[in-house]
Amino acid sequence: MQLPVNITYRGLEKSDELHNLVMTYAARLDKFCDHINRCDVAIEQKNHTHQKGNPFRCRIDVTVRPRHELVSDEEQMDNGSHEPLNKVIHDAFKTMERQLRHLVEKQRRE
Repeated sequence: MQLPVNITYRGLEKSDELHNLVMTYAARLDKFCDHINRCDVAIEQKNHTHQKGNPFRCRIDVTVRPRHELVSDEEQMDNGSHEPLNKVIHDAFKTMERQLRHLVEKQRRE
């Protein structure tokens, strides 16, 4: 991405692996839309006081010129399965990609 990606970690430690994963996915967003002004990513582990079974959450806020703000918010479902953090991040970025495609198509029609 041309603009910096702001990554916030809540309830878990920052790691190079997570940072690189987010930056790889964020760079792909440029392929869908080249008018992105800002990309903020928040990765959190809820109830981080527990050792196991803590749900993860990934929220992505993207601002696109001229005045559009898109939000993708994915969370691990508490259904007994232990969905890995990488999957939650992947799903959040896939949702954002769909939103960007939809916005670009809408702008082309107008």
